[in-house]
Order: sequence, then structure tokens, then C-alpha cells
Amino acid sequence: QVQLVESGGGLVQAGDSLRLSCSASGRTFSNYGMAWFRQAPGKEREFVAAIGWSGSSTYYADSVKGRFTISRDNAKNTVYLQMNSLKPEDTAVYYCAKDRRVYSITLTVGAVDVWGQGTLVTVSS
Repeated sequence: QVQLVESGGGLVQAGDSLRLSCSASGRTFSNYGMAWFRQAPGKEREFVAAIGWSGSSTYYADSVKGRFTISRDNAKNTVYLQMNSLKPEDTAVYYCAKDRRVYSITLTVGAVDVWGQGTLVTVSS
């Protein structure tokens, strides 16, 4: 079973950048699409970005398009989320997620079978 551990969250000011990392255990990491979701206080968990198993396909929520970049290094079993031009509305717990299906890409909560523990990102104005 794959396990996911996020890191890189913190407190930043509006306009700053952060890079989140998600380290995965397991030999089959490279077969699965991966994604980042986030959950703000009092709100539902929402999709942020996803990347296909090979890294050639990426998808973004409209709210982060042009500011966030998802990438992966299959040799290191790691997925990244580079977040630039951060806004106070980006404040949330960010979760790394693995698609339950091989060679697919994760866009919905229902497609996820493994979640990380989450890392808090706080953006002050």
C-alpha cells in the first residue's frame, strides 16, 4: 500500500511563493496519477491540480491556473506543487492524493484511494 507524506507548508505573505512536496512509499508510484487537493476551514475539500502517471498531462483548478505548477519525479517517488503569487484565499490544508486506478489522472475526491496527512498553508494579507 502506498503511503504519502507532505511537507513544505507554512506561513507566508500575499505574493510570496511556497513549494509543497509529497513523498510516496511503494514500488508502483510511477503507475498512478497524483493530485493535490485543499480544504479551507468550514469548506469542502477541493481539487487544486493533478498530474498523469508519466508527468506529461497536467490539470489545474481555474482558481490556481497560471500561479501553481504540479510536477513529479518518479525516480524520487515525489510530487511537487510550486505555488507562486499566493493569495489569502489560498489558505488551507493541502493534501496529496493518489488515484485508485493505474494510468489515470485524479480530478475528483472519489477517484482517490490514498491521502496524505495534509500540510497547512497560511497566506497573510
